[in-house]
Amino acid sequence: MSPKALSPRIKKEALKWQQAEITGYHTYLRLAAVIKDPHNREVVKNIALEEAKHYDTFKTYTQEDIEPNRLQIWFYSWIARLLGLTFGIKLMERGEEWAQVSYEQFREEIPEIDEIIHDEEEHEERLLNMLDEEMLKYTGSVVLGLNDALVELTGALAGLTFAFQNTRLIAVTGLITGVSAALSMAASEYLSTRAEEGEASPTRSALYTGIAYIFTVIALVFPFFLLSNYLFCLGWTLLNAILIIAMFNYYLAIAKDLQFGKRFLEMAAVSVGVAAFSFGVGYLVRQIFGIDI
Repeated sequence: MSPKALSPRIKKEALKWQQAEITGYHTYLRLAAVIKDPHNREVVKNIALEEAKHYDTFKTYTQEDIEPNRLQIWFYSWIARLLGLTFGIKLMERGEEWAQVSYEQFREEIPEIDEIIHDEEEHEERLLNMLDEEMLKYTGSVVLGLNDALVELTGALAGLTFAFQNTRLIAVTGLITGVSAALSMAASEYLSTRAEEGEASPTRSALYTGIAYIFTVIALVFPFFLLSNYLFCLGWTLLNAILIIAMFNYYLAIAKDLQFGKRFLEMAAVSVGVAAFSFGVGYLVRQIFGIDI
């Protein structure tokens, strides 16, 4: 027995859902084709099959074939390659949340809606939790590198800014301080991870910590190499620090289902607070020791 015909309004919505499902199907297949790990490849293929099943369900009602959104396939495929498989997939799933809300309006017209909602909320989440991605294993090391660099270097640069008031000198001093601190932090993370004797590799933990630290150092120091107004440089540096905090916390919020707002405000408040205190210390040092450069 074929399903009853949909009203024009409901069919229009169903075609949108149908396109979202076929777009997801092709995106997951494209990702699976480039995944080297056999376990992760199989997980992503299973998610693709879920999407294809949903597409076929909607097709029985719309009686139409529909092309996927090629731009979305390209976008999510590259996001997953650049920022990690888990992040890319979860970002895409969040983009489909509008559909789940919309589904619930049409239970009477499309009885299979309940099964589709169940799949979207549970089956795919269960599959996502099966993903084994190296980047997420070492999130703690990245957090350590970012947090330490943001707090220490924003404070150091703020203090140096008022003490020296010379952008080139501030930049060179900050860069030397930052690189030295990055090597020290990476070494400490290596020794700490090795002492724990857990699953994490000490070498990889040290690399993730050091790379995160160096990246932050470059982002915070480079304004002082470009401009001559030391106060403008400091403002730019603080803005870079806040942007790094926002981007990283957004990544964690998507990839690990953590709260964005509270974590962002906490990290931003600590970094800016330390910078403000250090700026005051730099002023006192300049006044007490009579530094004039």
